[in-house]
Amino acid sequence: MTNTSFVKWPTFEQIQEMFAELFHITRRDDGVVTVQMHCNDGPLIWSMEMHDAIGKMWRMLGTDRDTELIIFTGTDDVWVTDFEAESWLAETLDPAGTRYEHMFIDGRRMLIAQIHDVEVPTLGVLSGSGGHSELALMCDFAIAADDLKVLDPHVLVGNVPGDGIHSCFMRLMPPRMAAWYLMTGEVMTSEQLLQYGLVSEIVPRNRLMDRAYEIADLLMKQPRVMRRLSTQIVRRPWKQQIVDDLDMAFGTEMFGMFTDDQAHSFMPSMNQLLGLDPDYKGNTGLPAGETRESMQEKIRQRIAAGEV
Repeated sequence: MTNTSFVKWPTFEQIQEMFAELFHITRRDDGVVTVQMHCNDGPLIWSMEMHDAIGKMWRMLGTDRDTELIIFTGTDDVWVTDFEAESWLAETLDPAGTRYEHMFIDGRRMLIAQIHDVEVPTLGVLSGSGGHSELALMCDFAIAADDLKVLDPHVLVGNVPGDGIHSCFMRLMPPRMAAWYLMTGEVMTSEQLLQYGLVSEIVPRNRLMDRAYEIADLLMKQPRVMRRLSTQIVRRPWKQQIVDDLDMAFGTEMFGMFTDDQAHSFMPSMNQLLGLDPDYKGNTGLPAGETRESMQEKIRQRIAAGEV
């Protein structure tokens, strides 16, 4: 008998339960896992909790030995278009602490974990319009619905595009086009995503997940170890890009935020610009009857209790 035991990793069911408020996670018998972002079973409202959870999810599922492929997608026709005001309010009380712990660390870990900590192929299924498209586009494979409008909104709200979207655009797109869309915030259509090499296919919305599972079936025909090792070869340029680029650029974005009064709680919605009318199941603004000051006091109490 050995002197020690292997450290127990959470079971798939435990991971499912751990992330249930943020992701619907399912797994087929062959190990193909689907991760669907949501907010109360409706379209995603971008929160500090989601910002924290994405990197943890990739690491836990990506190193689980029973996971063989991960499909990452969203809910309805929205990707990231609104920030949850209450969730991000801690930034207005402790900008330095929040931007370090919950933006610089968590934001980098989202992509570091996705690229460096996942042993299996990943398929991004870009199902909605909006920003943060790198979450799908930096997967090993990426497809998109045929009715999308995608943009990087950083410059539209006075921010530096340094949180990973720059890595995505500058690696996948022609350099001149990447610079254009990063520096103007102009909207891209699904056809342009395909034209510029951000996705390999655009698919009618009603067949999007069917096509995702067809691709998964194709990959799952390959021998297990060969499929996993080939993934690391294909992903190597992304790994180098993250090492060379992400820390510096993310730090530059954080520095830029300190030169202006930027608060994520009060970022404008992108829905009107994109022609969306999401059927949200949660709040985007502050709760009814609450003011910025009353919510800040509640956040102070949560910070003091170590809950934020």
